[in-house]
Amino acid sequence: MVARLQSSTLVGIDAALLDVECHITRGLPGYHVVGMAATSVKEGAARIKSALNSIHEDLPLKHVTVNLAPADLRKPGCALDLPIAACVVIDELGFSPQPLEGLLLLGELALDGAVRPVKGVLAAAMLAREKGLRGVVVPVDSVTEARVVGGIEVYGVAHLRQVYATLARGEPLPSPSGDRPRRPRPAGVDMAEVRGQDLARAAVEVAVAGGHNVLLAGPPGTGKTMLARRIPTVLPAMTRDEALETTKVYSALGMAEGLVDDRPFRSPHHTISSAALLGGGTHPRPGEISMAHNGVLFLDELPEFSRAAIEGLRQPLEERCVSIARVAGAVKLPASFLLVAAANPCPCGWLESGVRECTCSPSAVERYRMRLSGPLLDRIDLQIHVRPVPLSELRTAAAGESSAVMRERVAAARDRQLARLAPWNLRCNAEMSSRIVQLTCPLDARAERMLSELVEQRRSFTARSIERLIKVARTIADLLEQDDVDADALQEAAQYRDLDPAADALPEVA
Repeated sequence: MVARLQSSTLVGIDAALLDVECHITRGLPGYHVVGMAATSVKEGAARIKSALNSIHEDLPLKHVTVNLAPADLRKPGCALDLPIAACVVIDELGFSPQPLEGLLLLGELALDGAVRPVKGVLAAAMLAREKGLRGVVVPVDSVTEARVVGGIEVYGVAHLRQVYATLARGEPLPSPSGDRPRRPRPAGVDMAEVRGQDLARAAVEVAVAGGHNVLLAGPPGTGKTMLARRIPTVLPAMTRDEALETTKVYSALGMAEGLVDDRPFRSPHHTISSAALLGGGTHPRPGEISMAHNGVLFLDELPEFSRAAIEGLRQPLEERCVSIARVAGAVKLPASFLLVAAANPCPCGWLESGVRECTCSPSAVERYRMRLSGPLLDRIDLQIHVRPVPLSELRTAAAGESSAVMRERVAAARDRQLARLAPWNLRCNAEMSSRIVQLTCPLDARAERMLSELVEQRRSFTARSIERLIKVARTIADLLEQDDVDADALQEAAQYRDLDPAADALPEVA
């Protein structure tokens, strides 16, 4: 007799269906796992033996062969302990597998038989629903995560004896009620705390409304980091689909506790490696850009990051995903994030600040700026020089608009974009391709003249930067509830693409 149950394994952040088979025959005692099992799966023999002893059973003193199909797919992790142990019990004791048919089993076994949580429970539950299975059997601590999917039965087991009782005596699998309480959210911050910096605040609102990347450059202490850390308070609420996509990433890393419905804000240190930022490793796993999916990736002191790390952002910024190829396989991970970067104008930070005299030599300033390549800057839609706020304004200026007020305008602009981009299943203006820009952002004669004057004045504009300029202008028009992109919107968009504090004035609207 061959016992057979179903389980899954992670490939990137997605789950792949597995058949777990066990065949016990007479012969020299041995335990063999075939089917490209990782070391963590093969070492499960010790965990399974001790867990079986806790329910007064034993690993048979026979030849035990466990097959994990498909055999050409690598199986990492410890989630296969529970289905393998159940298969051993079924085959050795002659139990019927019928109580577990149509169920996908996941769980790591402790030496005392307890079932520990594993990674990728959400992806497994989504796979079970996709394949038409009845439901999933998962560790009791992962029930909240599995229930996010809906449409399937979710059983949470705390000990191997519960699965044994179902097989031996037909007892129903436990279905815990209630979800784990969410952790209280920390006290929030608000855009009203930012005084002055009207231009930077307006640029941030445009960036959030259209999903555009933004670079804030300026001397130390001007509020760049303060603005960036308040951007999540302006972002609209996540949709159900966005929450599931983000939760799937965190589930694959073992960091999900139910549905992730707050937009993530990731702020890695500048010493981070390119693999940790972009994702990778011998067996690829998500990096910071995937953990920021549908949220914000804040890179403070951008020129201090390694060249390989920040240049690796080029493809994700264009395609909103990252492709990682290794000998063990290739995966494509989601990476649709709002990039917010901050930088000083020079190594000492005081160039053209009007506060202190810059102590950097021209060559040092040039080397510092060369750390950010032209192709990378070309992919950042809004580039703002953040000037110091005078003390009189800092102490006496009234509080700015609150995050709630800005969020209402942003949500209204996003609704307009969703309605306009629905035929292409896009969410914001930043996701538009060149063809969609031409279809949805026509320019009248006055706007075309303004665009020609801007390109003539800014000879550094490329075809890509011109297209991104039009996308930003489209977002400005959405914030103003305008159907067309006019010359005023183009002029304002160009104002948000200027890192030079001594730049010439923009051309007037004719």
